[in-house]
Amino acid sequence: MKTCAIIPVKSFSGAKTRLNLSAENTRELCKLLLEEVLDTISKSSQIEKIILVSKEDEAFQIGKKFGCIELFDETESGVNNAVSLADSWISNSSFTHSVIFPQDIPFMTTQDIGTLFNFCTFENSVILVPSRHFDGTNALIRTPSNIMETRYDEGSYRFQFESAMLKTSHYSLALIHRIMLDIDSLEDVNFVLQKNIKPIICQKLKEIFQLS
Repeated sequence: MKTCAIIPVKSFSGAKTRLNLSAENTRELCKLLLEEVLDTISKSSQIEKIILVSKEDEAFQIGKKFGCIELFDETESGVNNAVSLADSWISNSSFTHSVIFPQDIPFMTTQDIGTLFNFCTFENSVILVPSRHFDGTNALIRTPSNIMETRYDEGSYRFQFESAMLKTSHYSLALIHRIMLDIDSLEDVNFVLQKNIKPIICQKLKEIFQLS
């Protein structure tokens, strides 16, 4: 098994608008989240390479620290398009698996990634981790990578399952708590601060959101 991770990254200037942060604090938040996610993935023994798909220069600068493959997403027309760009690159490589992570799940650990891949037991399969509110997809393993087209921009993870069901009988839902935690709203911020799973990250979030 040879696995790569795909991380689609939206331009920082247009990201996290629901959080009502200043442009400077939005940029700091995006940098914090991306660097933590890349650091965690880079330490995983299950993943050999990270593909960063973006047109954000600062994202690529962070990616260089972790030896990421850089794919320029000129149109930035959505997550599905970003994944398609990565899939095209993977089709000319030797990778047998891919896993898609968003950039805003900083509480994921390498142990969580190991748990996720423990579900990966079939040659043609799809494994999905939903978001905490079950309204999005926070991890998606496809074996092989071209087994299905993704349907992120339609909202619910259920649409991803519909796509998977058309291609294979081996599809699974994995409820891995820390992977399910993302940062999309102020309610998300307050929730993760209460959990204090990674104290250093929580402290940095408090500083960005100016919370005591």
